[in-house]
Amino acid sequence: MKPVERDEVLSLSAYEPLREAFRARVIAEKKRRRTRIGSKISVVLENHDTVLLQIQEMLRTERISREGAVKHEIDTYNELIAGKDQVSTTCMIEIEDKAERDAFLKEALGLEEALTLRVGDHVAPAIGLPERALEDRVSAVLYLKFQLPPAAVEYLKSTASAAADLRFVADHPAYRAETKLEPAVVESLKEDLFE
Repeated sequence: MKPVERDEVLSLSAYEPLREAFRARVIAEKKRRRTRIGSKISVVLENHDTVLLQIQEMLRTERISREGAVKHEIDTYNELIAGKDQVSTTCMIEIEDKAERDAFLKEALGLEEALTLRVGDHVAPAIGLPERALEDRVSAVLYLKFQLPPAAVEYLKSTASAAADLRFVADHPAYRAETKLEPAVVESLKEDLFE
């Protein structure tokens, strides 16, 4: 997938008049690309536009305009762009009660290593960003990629989205859940992989 280039990122003054329409379009796209793994984890499939929105919003929120700082944000968020035959996700642990959430984050240490994407009969384990790992708990937001084996890519190419069996699976002592992806989510993923 194509990373975000510097010339795509607008200045704060150029972004502001376009912001409402751009945000609305990408937020609608993110809804189509969102799924849950059980009751506690929400997953968004990242792509070029979702990353571009995050960059623009970070620049706007932090009022970043210095060229070096803009480049740093682009480089940082481009880590979320999937490579060849990869699926890139942001996984959010969503537990409203703070005490319950804090306890779960400690119990679920290592959760990112227990997540997989199953594509038909093929398994792609999660690949986390080691520099974002915490020592005593799992992060409430995980940036994970799943490297699809060649047979999984072929399965996706040859199977209609409505018939494809793709599942996010969590298999951790503190959290076990499995969710089959809806056809619209599968279609979004295929658009990313085969654009």
